[in-house]
Parts: sequence; C-alpha cells; structure tokens
Amino acid sequence: MTLSHGRDLFMTPGPSVIPDRVLNAMHRAAPNIYEGDLVDITSSIFGDLKTIVGTKGEAVLYICNGHGAWEAALNNVLQPGDKTLNLATGSFAHGWADLAGKMGVIPEILEFGKSSAIDPARIETRLRADKSHEIKAVMATHTDTSSGLRNDIAALRAAMDAAGHPALLMVDCVASIGCERFEMDNWGVDIMVTACQKGLMTPPGLGYVFFNDKAAKVADATPKTSPYWDWAPRVKAEYFYHQFSGTAPTHHLFGQRAALDMIMAEGIENVWNRHRVFAHAITATVEKWSLAGPLFLNIENPDQRSNAVTTILTDGFDCTPLRQWCEQQAGLTLGLLIGLDTYTDGFRIGHMGHLNPPMVLGALATIDAGLKALSIPHGDGALAAASQIIANG
Repeated sequence: MTLSHGRDLFMTPGPSVIPDRVLNAMHRAAPNIYEGDLVDITSSIFGDLKTIVGTKGEAVLYICNGHGAWEAALNNVLQPGDKTLNLATGSFAHGWADLAGKMGVIPEILEFGKSSAIDPARIETRLRADKSHEIKAVMATHTDTSSGLRNDIAALRAAMDAAGHPALLMVDCVASIGCERFEMDNWGVDIMVTACQKGLMTPPGLGYVFFNDKAAKVADATPKTSPYWDWAPRVKAEYFYHQFSGTAPTHHLFGQRAALDMIMAEGIENVWNRHRVFAHAITATVEKWSLAGPLFLNIENPDQRSNAVTTILTDGFDCTPLRQWCEQQAGLTLGLLIGLDTYTDGFRIGHMGHLNPPMVLGALATIDAGLKALSIPHGDGALAAASQIIANG
C-alpha cells in the first residue's frame, strides 16, 4: 500500500517547487509581443534582478538553461586559444570548463576536490606565476549543485587583486541566486550567470548573464562566433524583440515577474535568512542520523555548506531503496548524486525557493520514516534537532 496521495513534494536541487502564483500567472492567453504590458514587465524583471544580485551593471536574458548562460558568457569575452583558470569544487565547475574547451578555449583546471572550498592562497600563487597574463578569465561556481559546496567569492576576488592580475572573474550562480547572499559589485565579480529554475522559482527556460563595464570592454574587443549569444544587440536593443534575438519567452516572463513579486515582498534579506534556517535544519538532521548509520554530509565545514542544496553520502551503502521508498510510498522525490564517484551512493536534498517549515520538516520526517521502514541504521534525535533550529529561527 502506498501513502502517496495528495500533492507530491520534489526536494530535488532544481527545478525547484513552482509556486501556484507563478503557475497562475503563466496560465493566460498569448500577449502582444510588440508593445504594452510585456515590455514593461520585462524591464521590471531586469530591475529587480539587479537589486537581488547587487549590481548596477548590465543584464541580458537568453531563452535557455544554465548551460546556455555558460556559453553566452564565454562567447562574449573569450575566443579560441584564450586560456582560463577554472576552479573546480564539483561537477558543474568541470562542466563549464568542458564547454569552454569545446569552444576552443584552453581551460586549466585547479582542482580543490568535491568536499572543500576554493583556497584563495593557491589562486594567488597561480596568478602571480602568470607573468605574461595569459589567463584571460578565472571561472568559479558560487554554489556547486553536485557537491553542495559554497565558495567565498569575495575572498577569491581579494586573491586576484593581491596577485595584481587583470583576468575577468566569472561566476556561476545558477544554484545560489535567490538562496544565498550574493553581492556582484561589492565582491568584484565581472560576469555572473544564473537561471530561473532554482531560487528564482520559475520553470526552466530563462538564462541570465550579468556583466560590468570591464567585461563590456573585453566583449567589445572580442570577435563573436555566434550572433545569438552576442549580448551587444540585446543590451542596445532598438526594438523589444532584439532583447531575445526573436520572439520573447512570453509566459516565462509572466511567471518570472510573479516569482520576483514574491521575493521582493518577502525582502531579499528575509529570503536569504529563510534559506539559511532551512539549510541548518537539514544539516543538523543529517548530523544526527550519521551518529549511528551510513549517512554523512559531504561538506564537513559548516561555513562551506550551501544554503540551497545538501549532498548526503554513504561509503558502500546503496541508498536506492530509500529513495524509492520515499518516492513511491510517500510522494517525496530526492535528488540523485552527480559526479561524486568516490562514494557508491547517497542523495541530495534541494532546499531552494518556495519552501516553508511544513515542507522541510515533512521531507525530513519522511526520510526518517524511510530509514525506519527499511531498517537502515541511523542516529536518534534528528527531527528534534531540525525542529529546534526552525523554532529558533
């Protein structure tokens, strides 16, 4: 017998839970794509996003996912033969580097493993050694969705400045925007990429690239290999459709506007704090489970744990039955592991976007019930630890 009736809960690290308000905003007839409300809505989306990410720079929107935003950023400031320094703390850092390589860029991987953050001292040393400034960009992830690790981007910029290196700082924030504090201008980020399907609570389809004046000057001097990814016509759009290199993603824009209305009404500081509380509740739960069983957190250092996703590992224990029990018996879908080959199994819990205590505590209680149902060893007191953190706020 399954107890999975009612609305299922997807605690995967994106796409995140889509609010009914967003879905309802998208449930409408096709609009005028030449003038009127859609034009005003699009302008307001850019304005609010700049506030959320902390920039006075430019923002462009592409009809794509995060991988498309990766390619757009690369296409505008790099060309075949250019060298980049890619700081790897998980699979998505490697993915961005691999994409750069396929575009003819020469990526150098500086590996930090999949359970510890970027070491600024190593970056400073490597950049000081680049006397001729062959490295054109330093590329990093803010939160890597595979490892659940958050990097200190301000410290990364400080290391680059200490080395006196002119490379662009390019940051992947697909998993972090709307979940983690990010201050693009204050932290000295030149180019940032994100997408709509995680903390921004909209179905996949919108990729964003933000860039400052330094990046714009580099882009002006960089030959373009793709007219679609070229951001210049989008920024200097004579007509509305030029912002999208064609027809606007109409209903995604309506949905994104509704999602941003929710974020702005809550207040971005409150949004960040809510994600922090939920993340702490989840990691406290796993720490209790790990006292007597196979589960443990991938990120040992609490300061390096993401507020958007938690990666839970085992060493030699198959979590497939647990994930299947949660989904089939209780209606809870957990995220699979990506690229952590050191461990045989585990799962990820996405805690991003449209979440409240009943959803988070319900997910944790369901996993706890699954551990009991399958007689999987685990420590006691997990749910009490989570509820206490949420009670403290």
